[in-house]
Amino acid sequence: MTGRIAVITGAGSGIGRAVAISLAARGYRLILAGRRAEALEETAALAPGAPEPILCVPTDVSDEASVKALFDAAVARFGRVDLLFNNAGLNGGRFHIEDMDIAAFRQVVDVNLTGSFLCMQAAFRVMKAQEPMGGRIINNGSISAYSPRPDTVAYCASKHGVSGLTKAGSLEGRKYDIAVGQIDIGNAASAFSSSFASGVPQADGRLVPEPVMDASVVGDTIVYMDSLPAGAHAQFLTVMPVGMPFIGRG
Repeated sequence: MTGRIAVITGAGSGIGRAVAISLAARGYRLILAGRRAEALEETAALAPGAPEPILCVPTDVSDEASVKALFDAAVARFGRVDLLFNNAGLNGGRFHIEDMDIAAFRQVVDVNLTGSFLCMQAAFRVMKAQEPMGGRIINNGSISAYSPRPDTVAYCASKHGVSGLTKAGSLEGRKYDIAVGQIDIGNAASAFSSSFASGVPQADGRLVPEPVMDASVVGDTIVYMDSLPAGAHAQFLTVMPVGMPFIGRG
């Protein structure tokens, strides 16, 4: 995988940072995207294995011009894009459906769904035009793309939408040799999971502690998904801690 060029969104912390570290250790050339330049530089400093200086591009994935600038910068530096890890996301907090503010709902959808679309669209435009043509896109879904948690309507709806993007992208990418898949991640250590040890709301109203896995597991899984032969890909892959409530949740 040495020398492959990867764009990682939401790379300033958590899962995005863990994936950057894993890819750098395998010799990927990296473009890191996120809202905060200083957080991206921190990630780059923690990923010393990259064969070339890591390119950090402050990006608002919900803004079309910002996403275009990201991919323009990637092509200007490296000439192509082989992998997009479409990871940037917003949790949005917990609200009952009847209490959810429409502005807060739209903000979650703008980042998680519209942002994923804009990045996938920009990657398509680059990957179909480059020589050799093609590439791989891995969308960050979530277990919530299948099974919701209580009081997370905006997050749940946006992640169900990401699954639709994955399916549509997988279909339309065939003619360009673009493989679009999705990783659905359970409780990985991040800012989202910091309170899991003290208890997570369950469907029956109880607060129950849930196991959390190290985010490096996600990085290793992304490496695996991208290491598959060009003619194969993992359409949907779930990675989660053993014992996490998922099967039968709800």
